[in-house]
Amino acid sequence: MTRPVNTREIIVAALMEITEEEQYCHIVLREILGKYQYLEKRDRAFITRVVEGTVEHMIELDYILEQFSTVKVKDMKPFIRSLLRMSVYQMKYMDGVEDFAVCDQAVRLAQKKGFYTLKGFVNGVLRNTARGLDAVAWPDAEKTPRRYLSVRYSMPEWILNKWLAQFDFQTVENILKSMNRESRTCIRCNLSLATKEEVKARLREQNIEVKDVPYLDYALEISGYNYLQAVYAFKEGLFQVQDVSSMLVAEVAAPKWGDYCIDVCAAPGGKSLHLSDKLSGSGYVEARDLTDYKVELMKENVERTKRINMTAIRQDATIFDGASVEKADILLADLPCSGLGVIGRKPDIKYKMTDAKQKELVKLQRKILDTVWSYVKVGGTLVYSTCTIGAEENQYNVKWFLENYPFRLESIDPYLCKELHGRTTKAGYIQLLPGVHGTDGFFIARFKRIE
Repeated sequence: MTRPVNTREIIVAALMEITEEEQYCHIVLREILGKYQYLEKRDRAFITRVVEGTVEHMIELDYILEQFSTVKVKDMKPFIRSLLRMSVYQMKYMDGVEDFAVCDQAVRLAQKKGFYTLKGFVNGVLRNTARGLDAVAWPDAEKTPRRYLSVRYSMPEWILNKWLAQFDFQTVENILKSMNRESRTCIRCNLSLATKEEVKARLREQNIEVKDVPYLDYALEISGYNYLQAVYAFKEGLFQVQDVSSMLVAEVAAPKWGDYCIDVCAAPGGKSLHLSDKLSGSGYVEARDLTDYKVELMKENVERTKRINMTAIRQDATIFDGASVEKADILLADLPCSGLGVIGRKPDIKYKMTDAKQKELVKLQRKILDTVWSYVKVGGTLVYSTCTIGAEENQYNVKWFLENYPFRLESIDPYLCKELHGRTTKAGYIQLLPGVHGTDGFFIARFKRIE
C-alpha cells in the first residue's frame, strides 16, 4: 500500500533546497513532479502553486512575518523560516485554505520534524498573522516608492534602482504586476509536422484548453494539462514550449531557403528548432552549447520534433573556432544574461542575481560577441538577444558592438507585426516588457555585416 504523502512537507523541503541550498526553483519542482507523478492533479497543482508563490512573494512574506514575530526572519532556523513563509503565503493568497487549518498543519509539521520547543512560537506567529493580516501597514508609495515596490512585489531594491532609472514609476509597476501574475504556457506549433488547427485538435483530445495569442499566428497558449511529458502532441513533436518573445528571434532572423545558421548558445534549442522549421527542410542549423548535458537535451528535442536539417554539438562560444569563419548566413547570439525578463517564470532569479554578477555577465557577453562575429558572412545577419531588461546588457552592448565591429543595425519592422512597430524597431532593435507587450522581458537586435 502506498504511504500517504504530506504535500506541505514536500513543499517545505523544496523551499529549503531553493532558499537555503540555492537550487533553481524550476529544477527542484521538475524533479518533485517527476518523482510524484502518481499524485492527484490537485495535489501536484497545490505543490507547484505554493512553492512558486512562496518564492515569488518572499520579500513581502518576510515583511509580513516581521510585523508579528519577535524574531527576525534571518535569525530563524531554516526549517521554521520556510514553514512560516509557506504558511503566510497560503493565508494571504489562497482563499480556499482556512487559516486555522494552515496554522494547525504548520504546528503538526514542526512537531513531526523535531521542533517541539518551537511549536508555540509557530502557533503564536501564525495566529497573530491570521488576526492582523488585513491591517498590515505597507510602505507608502509616494513617500518611499522604491521601498513600496520592493515589498509589494517582492523585488530586490538594486533591480528597482536600475529599472526606475530607465522607465517611469507606472511602467515599472506594470512590469512587476505582470511578473506576479500566474505564468502562462505558450507553445509554438511545429508547422512542418502539423497545422495550427491540427495541433489544437490533438490537444483538445486530452481536454487541454487552447487559445490564440497576439503577434504570431502559429503560437498558442495552453492550460489545464497535468504533466507535459504526458501530452500526446508534445511527445509527437507537434509543438515546442516557447514564449512569444523567444519566437520573435527567429522572425527577426528571417532565414531564407538554404541558409546556413549557427546558434552559438542554443540550449535548450527552441530558437534553433524554430529556424529549422522556418527553413522547411532546406539549409542547415548548427546548435551549439557548452556542456554534454545541454547538447543531449537539444538532441532529444531534435529527435522529438523530427528535424532533418539541424544538429547539436558541444562548442564553447568563448573559444574561437577558425573553421566557422564566414560560414553563417545567420548567426544567433542569444547570450547568457541576468534573466531578469523571465522572473515571472523563474522567480528565484531575482534573489540569485546581484549587481556584481550582472556586470560580469556584460563582460562575458562582449567576450562571446568578440569571439563569434567573424563567423558571419559579409552581407549576413547577426541577431543578438537576451531574456532580460536593462540597458547594460542590451542597448549599451549594441552601441559597443557597432563601435568595434563591421556591422550596422537593420530595421526589424519588416519582420514584426504592426502592433510591435516603434521608434526602436525602425532603428533595429526592440525591448519587450512584461505588462507592456504581454510577453516575457526580452531584447532583440538585428545586425548586418558590411565588410
